Amino acid sequence: MATKRHQLLEFAVLGLLHETPMHGYELRRRLNLALGPFRALSFGTLYPCLRSLVERGDITESASPATTSRRPRIVYELTDPGRQHFAELAARSDDGAYEDDGFELRLAFFGRTETSVRLRILEGRRARLEERLAQLREQARLGTRDTWASALHRHTEESLERDLRWLGELIAAERGAPAVRPGSLTDPNHPAFTPPPTHPTTR
Repeated sequence: MATKRHQLLEFAVLGLLHETPMHGYELRRRLNLALGPFRALSFGTLYPCLRSLVERGDITESASPATTSRRPRIVYELTDPGRQHFAELAARSDDGAYEDDGFELRLAFFGRTETSVRLRILEGRRARLEERLAQLREQARLGTRDTWASALHRHTEESLERDLRWLGELIAAERGAPAVRPGSLTDPNHPAFTPPPTHPTTR
């Protein structure tokens, strides 16, 4: 059975090839630069994935014309079954789509995802981060920390609050609704709401 990381890699490869045919070097470069889960991707991981997709018929491979300065490269292209497979994967909104690596990857291909699926993923991600924020604040209430642990706690809390506001804006844009969900931890009327810190201005 394919591992979760391998499944994410297959989805990423199919999504990138949906744009245009690419050779392995270009695929690796795009995966390293643009997609968080694969910023340290090696050819030893990429090429077995490509072979698996070729064997399944999701992509085809062909040699590009050779030049005097280099050997011909193998170019990979998406097939019609590959497009269908990608569409099926993009239509899923299970728990894996809300986790850190899965969410970032799904977001990268939201342009090829239906609105209803985008909303389910965004709302699922928001609920997951709200859980983390509530747990973090509970830990702060119960425990004591030294200066460095407190600084890390504040940074994590501020990052979660910032991400929740961003998700609220994305969801609002999809639904034409207010950016802050009433009753959530980022709602100023919530009893546990913590306003963002203010920083003194410098003159």
